[in-house]
Amino acid sequence: MSECNDITVGIYGIKDINNTNIATISHDHSISIIKNGNVIYNLELERLDRNKHSNSMEIWLYSLLKEKKLLNENINIIFVDNILGRSFINNLGNIRFEAPLIKTLQSNIETGRLWWLNTEKEAFVLNHELAHIGSCLPFFGDFKNNSLLIHFDGGASKSNFSAWIYSDNKLQNIEYHWKLKWLSSLFNANALTFALVNAKPSEQNSVPGKFMGFASYGKYNSNIEQWLIKNNFFENIWSNKNIFFTSLKDTFNINLTFFDQKNNFIQDIASTIHHIFVRESFKNFIKLQKETKTDYLYYSGGSALNIVLNTKIIEANIFKQVFIPPCCNDSGLSIGAASFFEWSIKRNINIHSPFLNNWNIEDYKLNYDIDTIKKVSEFIIAEKIIGISNGFGETGPRALGNRSLICLASSSKLRDTISIKFKKREWYRPVAPIMLERNTKYFTGLNKINHLSKFMLLDFKIKQEKRKEIEGAIHINGNARIQTIFDKEQNPFIYDLLNYLDERFNIKALINTSFNTKGEPIVHSKDDAIKSAKNMGLDILIFNGDIININ
Repeated sequence: MSECNDITVGIYGIKDINNTNIATISHDHSISIIKNGNVIYNLELERLDRNKHSNSMEIWLYSLLKEKKLLNENINIIFVDNILGRSFINNLGNIRFEAPLIKTLQSNIETGRLWWLNTEKEAFVLNHELAHIGSCLPFFGDFKNNSLLIHFDGGASKSNFSAWIYSDNKLQNIEYHWKLKWLSSLFNANALTFALVNAKPSEQNSVPGKFMGFASYGKYNSNIEQWLIKNNFFENIWSNKNIFFTSLKDTFNINLTFFDQKNNFIQDIASTIHHIFVRESFKNFIKLQKETKTDYLYYSGGSALNIVLNTKIIEANIFKQVFIPPCCNDSGLSIGAASFFEWSIKRNINIHSPFLNNWNIEDYKLNYDIDTIKKVSEFIIAEKIIGISNGFGETGPRALGNRSLICLASSSKLRDTISIKFKKREWYRPVAPIMLERNTKYFTGLNKINHLSKFMLLDFKIKQEKRKEIEGAIHINGNARIQTIFDKEQNPFIYDLLNYLDERFNIKALINTSFNTKGEPIVHSKDDAIKSAKNMGLDILIFNGDIININ
């Protein structure tokens, strides 16, 4: 490796298996630029091209780099691979990268060959697995000594599950395999799961979120589990659902002709599938901790969005601390690769907030005063649903207060309006509450709130006597995916708003869901926010602290 430059550019843009806007195997393309330990630019491509889970980096890369005047600069360039391959070529043919083909999973960056605007240039590749793990670095800093690092998702480059130990400044792979593919496939490649939530194969990227919501309506049933195992979880009934219904009638004497989501037994099937995923996945975390005797866990990959599994790991107290980034799915691959490169050459990486999506909106600055807080509080009390578009957007799939829709959490009517009417989501999908740390303790009875709840990554049981106060943000099982605001630095506007509502009106939480409607990415720019607000029929938009009346 030659002497490294000041700027590192991470790119995830492996060509998908089709030429449509419907992302399949390669999705959530992104680009991240780090300088002096700071993420100066970050873009999840869907935020700019407005195609959900965008897979079109080959079309955009040249113009994106040209915008930032990086085409002719001396920069470190690192690509992320995919199970589909390790090469990249843009649509103009003037950026072409080839990585070495290897049989084993490497534990560091690798040198590839890059043809860059008519000249050959040094460049690098990082495997998909380590790019996921690297996405922890900009949010938690350097890996702690004696740490277990795990990636777990639908599929990376050579595995869907990999585990590593970081100790004495050395990173060592201890396993990578597809043995747990059957578990992750329950969420993204199983015909029965898709049928239970009435999803098409092209909607695979939205199925996990839908399924987790639906599964909460049922209960685990050991007889159902044995039946599912006997029938290979009905994983291939894509074109013949009658196989399922016939077996249901023969085994349980239940006569159904369609997937009735209000049927208790159908709900129990979903709950049983989810229970199996959590139980069997958890066993692997327990096993690896016992074998490695590690103190800390860094965990990433799409499966790290499962709040039930995350909470089970936390509550087991087998690690001193657990770290999961807000962009643990493929949206964090470019930032993970750039960060891992910086870390591997011994550069310090500063700890960042999740608000890193800033491409073409670098001038956005939040500016508000107490009068704004008072006015927004009046709208909240008047049961208005408000769109928030402040500063830079969140990285990752969950809105954390900068690109959010908010309203009173005490109203199930408002929940249905915001979720079903405005966002056009299914009836069974919950929305999450956002609250100050003191109120997370109030609703849960816990003395200490885990830091991962600031990224909306944990599941909390709400005290029975407190549920009425936030009934619009509690799921059918009495749990809530709380986002906790620990201090003002985390999100000044949301902190001040929540604090004012609590102190003045005893309102201790708000509903917080992502600012987008079905099939579209979270809003990015002011124009996106206004357009989406008008399409939804919102009355009020907060843009960088300014109140905008939409209608």
